[in-house]
Amino acid sequence: YFLARVVPVATAAKVRLACHPHDPYTPPGWRGVTRVLGTVDGLKRFVQTNESPYHGLNFCQGTVGEMLDDPRAEIAEVIRWFGSRGKIFNVHFRNIKGRKLDFQETFPEEGDMDMPASLRLYKEAGYKYMVMPDHVPKIAGRDPQGVAFAFCYGYIAALLQTMGIDPTG
Repeated sequence: YFLARVVPVATAAKVRLACHPHDPYTPPGWRGVTRVLGTVDGLKRFVQTNESPYHGLNFCQGTVGEMLDDPRAEIAEVIRWFGSRGKIFNVHFRNIKGRKLDFQETFPEEGDMDMPASLRLYKEAGYKYMVMPDHVPKIAGRDPQGVAFAFCYGYIAALLQTMGIDPTG
């Protein structure tokens, strides 16, 4: 109902709608609720409903990883599926250790997903927009959140530079 009314307006105005997946993953029917945007199949169904080049995702790699049984092995296929269809409008570049229902958020280089390989997949899919941290792990210090975010931004900028991409645009 909502998409049928909003997507045509966004398309006419050339405004990209980037929906973030449900975070974290919960099993279907958990506490009586099934989250459509809480599974990869649900996300696929969502972007195919009221198809438009202006209807896609804020692709949170950490959240999608939380939906998978083996994020390291499965994330590439998911990135390719959404990327090849032009449905990735924004990337939250976040990593986790673990799997569905048993994970811990990490810094990008400490998790199970291969973040340099993921960044190459985004590039291969033609993704040309923002790559940014989402959540950051908790650390100690005078400005823990600021330092953690600064590290993540630096990590992303360094990866982009190794790929020959100017991180400033």
